[in-house]
Amino acid sequence: MDESIQSSWDKVSDRLGSWLDLLITNLPNAIIAILVFSLAFWISQRMKQWLSRPLSKFISQESIKNLISTVLSIIVVAMGLFLALGILNLDTVLKSLLAGAGVAGLAIGLALQGTLANTFSGIYLAVKDVMNIGDFVQTNGYSGTIEEINLRNVKLKEPDNNVVIIPNKLVVENPFKNFGLTKRIRTSIDCGVGYESDLAHVKEISVKSIAKHFPQKPGESVEFHYKEFGGSSIDFQIRFWVEAKAKLSLLEAKSEAIMVIKKLFDDNDINIPFPIRTLQMDSAIESSLIAQLKTKKSTSEIEN
Repeated sequence: MDESIQSSWDKVSDRLGSWLDLLITNLPNAIIAILVFSLAFWISQRMKQWLSRPLSKFISQESIKNLISTVLSIIVVAMGLFLALGILNLDTVLKSLLAGAGVAGLAIGLALQGTLANTFSGIYLAVKDVMNIGDFVQTNGYSGTIEEINLRNVKLKEPDNNVVIIPNKLVVENPFKNFGLTKRIRTSIDCGVGYESDLAHVKEISVKSIAKHFPQKPGESVEFHYKEFGGSSIDFQIRFWVEAKAKLSLLEAKSEAIMVIKKLFDDNDINIPFPIRTLQMDSAIESSLIAQLKTKKSTSEIEN
């Protein structure tokens, strides 16, 4: 019994001794590995501060900047860990970690497929600068001002003050119209003048008045076209460029242009005819209505 205990103790002592020798032999590598990992960890902690200004030049959304900083920090820590394990000659552990990371990444990717699609779509919207906070957009059957763009969705506030939340994936995969991508928008108004009007004079004063109230930039012009002989007027369309980054601005410009044209025509005695409708009745019905009117008139005279 004593010999068995002594034998076991000798084996333990030999094992501890070999570990101590291994530790002393690899102590310099261990110190270097610890320093490398510590440096990588310190860099990862400063990553957000260092990247804040460069990322602000390309990305305005704070949530997107935080995501990119976090991802880069994780990459730096992972690289530090792999370097440290390589310095310690722990290749088997390194391969196991890489294999486990691949399997785990595949499983997580399949489980979070929709979430990742929205996340990468949000990054795309931020990097490409096709949609910014404050822009007026139309997408997926909704229109409104962008209130927020985060990693999951886009928040719109409609003109009636309702808030619509649309997943980033739907915004990227479907067509959308962004009124904020251009500062100049061309709008048009339709109107008509009486057949007795001097058409050349109407065109001249209309173009001058619109150009005065809505100055056109180089390469732009006020366009005036007569379209057709209408039922009660000669119809025309006038098109011009305005400063408008939102649909509301476009409506305001159009409303102002209508008031300008109306005042202009009033000042120059130009008639904007009312629509005329002609009613045709059967002769028998017409005779009956006339007889009824005469009867009512006679009754009224007798009573008076």
